[in-house]
Amino acid sequence: MPRIVQTNDEQYKKMTETPIPNLILQLGIPTIISMLVTNIYNMADTYFVGTVGTSASGATGVVFGLSAILQAFGFMFGHGAGSNISRKLGAHDVGSAREYASTSFFGALLVGLLILSGGMLFMEGMLRMMGSTETILPFAKDYAFWILIAGPAMTTSCVMNNILRYEGKAFFAMIGLTSGGILNIFLDFLMVSVLHMGIGGAGLATCISQYVGACILIMPYLRGQTQSKISPKYITKQFAVLRDILTVGSPSLARQGLNSVSTIVLNATAGPYGDAAVAAMSIVNKIINFLFCVATGIGQGFQPVSAFNYGAKIYSRVRDGFWFAFRLGMVLMMILGAFAFLNAEPFITFFRDDPEVITIGTVALHWQSVTLFLMPVTLYGNMLFQSIGKSGTALWLAALRSGVVLIPVLLILNRMFGLFGVEISRAVSDVVSSAITIPYLISFFRNLPEDEIPESRAK
Repeated sequence: MPRIVQTNDEQYKKMTETPIPNLILQLGIPTIISMLVTNIYNMADTYFVGTVGTSASGATGVVFGLSAILQAFGFMFGHGAGSNISRKLGAHDVGSAREYASTSFFGALLVGLLILSGGMLFMEGMLRMMGSTETILPFAKDYAFWILIAGPAMTTSCVMNNILRYEGKAFFAMIGLTSGGILNIFLDFLMVSVLHMGIGGAGLATCISQYVGACILIMPYLRGQTQSKISPKYITKQFAVLRDILTVGSPSLARQGLNSVSTIVLNATAGPYGDAAVAAMSIVNKIINFLFCVATGIGQGFQPVSAFNYGAKIYSRVRDGFWFAFRLGMVLMMILGAFAFLNAEPFITFFRDDPEVITIGTVALHWQSVTLFLMPVTLYGNMLFQSIGKSGTALWLAALRSGVVLIPVLLILNRMFGLFGVEISRAVSDVVSSAITIPYLISFFRNLPEDEIPESRAK
């Protein structure tokens, strides 16, 4: 396909000349709102399912591993395409951006359909492998059925959302994600509390909201409001494009995929201590994910700034953007961590008023709250290297907290300290992962080149 070269002076000027704090907040705030709403509806599932029973609450934790797998592939295609698209647009190559967008979208759609088919064929074995106990299994099957049906929408939504962000159009991404999230909360209430459909109703609510959100996300592409396009005619036959997508996106696959594996291992280690332990750890993880999505949103506001300016060879803005996002993320996580620590017991009680769940969850939430401020270290390091195309380093850093460190720590601490080891495992993993990440960041910034444009353009 011939390359289309197009200069978008307004977008280029915005991404290369807007003051760094303003630009990151402008791109990050819509993402934070999107992620907060997304996490709220994930927590709404947990809340409404908690009214069914402790085993049902445990089922949401088990099926979370399945959702993580779907998101892993979606983020792989989304970040893989988005990073390349942002750098191509920084170099004024719109034709390549369209190829990356369409190839990643239809690749994610295919993977979503394959997971849907395989999951339906091997559902019971899959759920047992993910840590389901006999009492949790019936609830997990009801919930997983609808999550699998939603699979193609989940994978493609991740692609569309990330491409919009990398193009600097985070507002459109926010509209799609928040609309689906708000709808899901309403449907959870309707189907679980009003129609008494149980955990299957919560799964159906998630499924409907995912498809509605995907339809909203695709509208900017169909209306020509983006430089990227989603159409079969732009699917490239060049292996190099697919290779670039998979290479740059592999850290996201590793991060999300290992999150799924870690969840499976966590459920397996918590399972012998009873359904209450599985439910408690599931609730704690969702609370921490909700709090941390603020820092994640800031990081995702930084990524397009980093990728675009790296492609434009304005390296000083990459450095300034990282340190602004890093400082802001750590400060906010300190504040939110203190808030979660002081309110750990009522937070757990809100989701499941079971004394055993409350006792286990409170201890785990206390420990994870203390180390919450360290989570941006590894995540932002991974985001930095991924955004500029250094996929090898990004892959390694992505794998650290998600599994390479967490899984051994979890197994060792469980063997040494029993249930208490399970409760403190993520906190210990955050400390170790951060210590490994810091030298990579120091080395990168020491060797970052000087800007290759007049200094006046880099302000």
